[in-house]
Amino acid sequence: MSVEVIIDNDYASLWYYPDAGIVHHKFKKYIYGDHFRDVLTRGAEIFEQRGATKWLSDDRLNSALPKDDGIWALGVWNPRVRAAGWKYWAVLFPDKKVGQTNLNYFMRESNVQGITAQAFDDLDEALNWLRSVDEAEKRPE
Repeated sequence: MSVEVIIDNDYASLWYYPDAGIVHHKFKKYIYGDHFRDVLTRGAEIFEQRGATKWLSDDRLNSALPKDDGIWALGVWNPRVRAAGWKYWAVLFPDKKVGQTNLNYFMRESNVQGITAQAFDDLDEALNWLRSVDEAEKRPE
């Protein structure tokens, strides 16, 4: 599967898999504020410009978001990405319990809004699931 590097810095990496329509971020340490918003905004731009429908969040090294970032993610970023075609979200939970609780809340909210979100323990399993959802949609009933 081909991959394009969109961001690679001390805080995060962001990739795009054009053949599968997957945007994939990996937070390398606790991230918030402008660094957090920049990663998600660049991913939203990929959705808008390239027609992506799937997001993979590798948040294992992150923790709970500050309140302002959570409000921004749910109120600004989430509607933007949904409007651009977001359908599927694979999540690798933070190692810290507080981060797991926080991200679990965001997943529930996304599910309510029509995003199919699933949690995984393994990166390859998450990628395989995201690749498989298109195939399931293409199968005749």
